[in-house]
Amino acid sequence: MTSTPYEATASGHPRRWWILLVLCASLLVLVVDNTVLNLAIPALMRDLSATPADVQWIIDAYILAFAGLLLTAGSLSDRYGRRRALLVGLAVFGAGSLLATMAASPGQLIACRALMGVGGALLMPSTLSIVFTVFPPQEQRKAIAGWSIVAMIGVVAGPTVGGFLLDHFWWGSIFLINVPIAVVGIVAALALIPESRGPARPADPAGALLSIVGMTALVWAIISLPAHGFGSAQVLGGLVVGAVALTAFALWERRCEHPMVPLALFRNRDFSGTSFSIVLLSFTAGGLLLVLSQYLQFVLGYDALEAGLALLPYAVAAALFNTLGATLGKKIPDRTLIVVGLLVVAGAFGLLTQLTPASGYAMLVAGLLVLGIGGGIAGPPAYTLLMQSVPAEHRGVGSAMNDTVQQTGAALSVAVLGSVLAAKYTASLPDAVPEAARHSIADTLALGPAFVAAARDAFTDAMSIAMVAGTAGAAAGAVVALVVLPRRRVVAEAEQPPVEVPVG
Repeated sequence: MTSTPYEATASGHPRRWWILLVLCASLLVLVVDNTVLNLAIPALMRDLSATPADVQWIIDAYILAFAGLLLTAGSLSDRYGRRRALLVGLAVFGAGSLLATMAASPGQLIACRALMGVGGALLMPSTLSIVFTVFPPQEQRKAIAGWSIVAMIGVVAGPTVGGFLLDHFWWGSIFLINVPIAVVGIVAALALIPESRGPARPADPAGALLSIVGMTALVWAIISLPAHGFGSAQVLGGLVVGAVALTAFALWERRCEHPMVPLALFRNRDFSGTSFSIVLLSFTAGGLLLVLSQYLQFVLGYDALEAGLALLPYAVAAALFNTLGATLGKKIPDRTLIVVGLLVVAGAFGLLTQLTPASGYAMLVAGLLVLGIGGGIAGPPAYTLLMQSVPAEHRGVGSAMNDTVQQTGAALSVAVLGSVLAAKYTASLPDAVPEAARHSIADTLALGPAFVAAARDAFTDAMSIAMVAGTAGAAAGAVVALVVLPRRRVVAEAEQPPVEVPVG
């Protein structure tokens, strides 16, 4: 197979829309898997005798493997083939999912989740880099809109599909569903997707090792924050190791003749400005599902399936306005669309700060619709601008860097906002609530009807903090985009050559 980037041709790859379908299906299985596991926690504790610590490791093993390997996986895909990385990622993810269904102990399931994280790290960067390899510039916005729609639908579909499976089958069904999708993805990728890679160059094992150690330590510190606190040896140790390793990584990459990650990318204002805006948005949105799923189930009284379905307006609005965002990008500068979209997202979070136990579903659905509109307007121009600023030979690692900042922002959001939410909830409860029942709304509700009103009022008070943080983060992302992204007139994409950044 040729390694010539297909965006260099006028018409793109002849099977590019079928290829996009395969990539979207591969992405969907990752996103759904990431959102469905929380629903299975009660079943895992019951059937596998998993302790709370075991459950935390079942969740964290995937995150650590995934985040730690993303940069290395993206670099490997550029060197040895993006389709090859996609195939290996699908195979490893599918195998890990199949083994997870057979797990008979928490330790076995933790190992399987780590294996799935390795597969996800190989798979994720390839999906976006291949999109920009097979589509010509004039169609890249439309393609990225479809890719973004699938990612947003997956966030909502996870709780819906997971709720259905757990209502009708055993906990292993949430992993088993990944296997046929992985198999079909492998067959389709072999039949449809061409191989592509960057120019042959020596590997960078030192850079790979430093990035793995640094990212794993940093993410470990972040996810340990809610349980152990900022001043704990576990969190501080992880932060120190992560900072030292990532600093050494940056210094090494600057001196390395063939760096794994071209740090010169960050001198490009399109790349750096869009990246920082995306990470701020990821931080604001990362804890959103964590908060809203509890609000729907514990405050409004929905079951798991109903809670998943209640989030569908967000996916519908995002899908419609992703298409609009891609279309407007041909007439309106990317910076304008990104700024406007992020400000709309900030407005949505502001609307959600008004939720109370008496608000019902109407206020929530209004906030979700506005949130989907803002994300749809900002998403396609942001991802398109970011990836078009990456040289063709580094598309894999460029995609991985985008994924890494998003994952780090989301993990930090869950850790920080989760801790703040728990502290505010405990402080908002009346003194009559026993200490043992002050840690979560589920514990308080278990005391009986006399404490229901107090628990719901305290939770919505605490939830407003997360929404205020979302407002501030989205607004900050808009400011970063406005200040950092350069002004430019709108030029037809067919006339725009790929943006090249000097590297090495």
